Amino acid sequence: MALPAWWESCRRWVLRPPGTTVRLRPLQERVQRAAQREGQLERLDDVALSALCRQSRADRDGVEFAAAARESARRALGLRPYDEQLTGALALAQGRIVQMATGEGKTLTAAIAAAALSADGPVHVLTVNDYLAGRDAQWMRPLYERLGVSVGWITELSTQEARREAYACDVTYVSVTEAGFDFLRDGLCTDLAERVQQPLGAVIVDEADSILVDEARVPLVLAGSTLTGQDLAQSMAELVRRLRRDEHYVLADEGRAAHLTPEGTALIERARGGIHLYAAENIDVLTAVNLALHAKALLTRDVDYIVRDGGVQLVDSFRGRVAQRRRWPDGLQAAVEAKESLKRTGGGAILATITLQAFINQYSRVAGMTGTALPVGDQLLEFYGLEIVVLPPHRPCIREDEPDRVYATSEQRDAAVVAQVATTHATGRPVLLATPSVAESEALGTRLRDAGIDCTVLNAKNDAMEAAVVAEAGTLGAVIVSTQMTGRGVDIRLGGSDQHDHARITATGGLYVIGVGRHDSGRVDDQIRGRSGRQGDPGGSVFFVSMQDDLITRFAPEKLPRLQPAPDGRLAQPAALRVVADAQRIAEQVNLEIHRNTWRYHHLLEQHRTTVAQLREDLLTSDRADRMTARHRPADHARLVQAHGRDRVARAAQAIVLHHLDMAWADHLRDMGELRESIHLHAFANLDPLDEYHRAAIPAFRQLIPAVEQRSAETLAGLDLSDPDWAPSDLGLERPSATWTYVVDDSPFGVDMERFFAGVIGLLRAGWQAV
Repeated sequence: MALPAWWESCRRWVLRPPGTTVRLRPLQERVQRAAQREGQLERLDDVALSALCRQSRADRDGVEFAAAARESARRALGLRPYDEQLTGALALAQGRIVQMATGEGKTLTAAIAAAALSADGPVHVLTVNDYLAGRDAQWMRPLYERLGVSVGWITELSTQEARREAYACDVTYVSVTEAGFDFLRDGLCTDLAERVQQPLGAVIVDEADSILVDEARVPLVLAGSTLTGQDLAQSMAELVRRLRRDEHYVLADEGRAAHLTPEGTALIERARGGIHLYAAENIDVLTAVNLALHAKALLTRDVDYIVRDGGVQLVDSFRGRVAQRRRWPDGLQAAVEAKESLKRTGGGAILATITLQAFINQYSRVAGMTGTALPVGDQLLEFYGLEIVVLPPHRPCIREDEPDRVYATSEQRDAAVVAQVATTHATGRPVLLATPSVAESEALGTRLRDAGIDCTVLNAKNDAMEAAVVAEAGTLGAVIVSTQMTGRGVDIRLGGSDQHDHARITATGGLYVIGVGRHDSGRVDDQIRGRSGRQGDPGGSVFFVSMQDDLITRFAPEKLPRLQPAPDGRLAQPAALRVVADAQRIAEQVNLEIHRNTWRYHHLLEQHRTTVAQLREDLLTSDRADRMTARHRPADHARLVQAHGRDRVARAAQAIVLHHLDMAWADHLRDMGELRESIHLHAFANLDPLDEYHRAAIPAFRQLIPAVEQRSAETLAGLDLSDPDWAPSDLGLERPSATWTYVVDDSPFGVDMERFFAGVIGLLRAGWQAV
């Protein structure tokens, strides 16, 4: 008996990935209708085609604009968008996350979508770095001009005026951090004319899973330029250098925490003149010791950070590259700098901060592109309300993905990698190796050269130079070692960027991708594989893993003794593959829980930030400051108005209230930061740290605005406006002479709360073993 149509619809809805994917058919039908217009539009002259583009941009159906954009791209760029690209553009314009494989043409897809979205207001295309922002904007500019859309781009070096001009365009390409920092700076302006951004409308996020999920909890920080001394950090670093592992301190929680032993505590107390380290009056010393110990025992040079140009530069754990302007919280940053005997950088008061997740949610419409969205579909829905459109490749992928090759030790793994590269390289087949860290990429590059194999190592250099090297990774005999491939923004074409030797490389089997070690996220591994097999080209991929890899030792250490290696160290048993897969699943689940809990802490602070921002906007655009001070000090206010006029008093009141509000907010951020760093200690008293955080933070914020009003009124009472050149600085209301920006590589839990997640790991292990 045939089932009713509604039953089949329900069945398909239940069986699809929960809350993540959107049906393709309606979008594909629109693209087919657009294709029917192609012959007619080819006969239009440029003037008529441009007029059609302008008229159809606001068409909600999108069919006419898709057809016009396809013909415009063919004339402007020499590129005819595939049906899949037009489908992706329509999905982006609807506010979806589009999953497109590497090499499928995301840049052109985003440009068509951004042009369509610009009919409703300015659009930002957020990239992972400055290089891609400039490259994509300039590459797509001829298309935008034909579509009647203005385009600009911003880099870290852009002046304030250049930023204002770029943001005034219909479409602006900018890295996500630069856009976030401009948002923070605009939030501290004392004059509306100083702002550079327009109200945030639509946004298209490149590498959406990386930005929206992996880096979502990363706070952007705008700080004052004042510096603090590092005497304590330096002295503690020198003292901690004397500590020996297992005698003075021990590692716990699978190497993610370090603790002093009684012997270590005694050594510190004697060195500090016989103090009691855990006494309340020595909390600053205890904090400095713990930070120095963390820097010594848990952070590794050339893995977690590199030292370059006289400073510590953090390595982005998601991309394996140097993270520009990223730093740890000031105490830990100072500890690492002291550990490396470097001059301290940064410091000073935090004036404003926002997480990337909260910043993205400021936009009225969010869309994004990536090659690996489905694995985080539930998170995209949970945190942003975004669904995914999965596009099929223009040509079927014929890449051969081999099973992992697992070895007992990292030494045996690396020897096998070099042997495999030598065998492959002898045939002329290009090889791309991806390593998890800077140190491993350098070490592997050295081993390859010692074996007589010439190679290029990429691991945190200039973005443009790296892109040029990657573009030629598909040439005959090329061997490139890289720390991951996310955000490179360049396709690897067989035969080189001009594909002059395409047939010859195809005959060798195409690009061979070798992953050296699995990553905490399977999506990163998928992105590495995706560099091969572009647009139906042949290719292959394989991962070499060792049981000494960080992923295994952290998340599946108890399974190691059960496996017996072959003489060359290889573990051929199916159980070895299960160990790797289980470790990666556990790592992904733990990272998800950390993301959720981090957001719970930042969510309250974001509510506070929104309240302050709304008040600040009201102060800038109305006479609220004048009314506020008049209400608190009516006599003083009336005296000033009589002597100097209402307009002048109102301007002075606005400057005074804005200053006190900004300083109170900076103090609140400092207090919340200190509270968050210590709140995990409540867990020892069987209290929920998050509840205790809210219990302290909410009353503190309730006092902020009344305190601002009181301080502003007191300042007004002593105001003397007789000097025609009066400025707020005359009352000591000084703002920082300069500001600087950075990204905090932070966790709000502290080391002890990570013990909770160690417990989660144990439960997950038990679950996987039961399965």
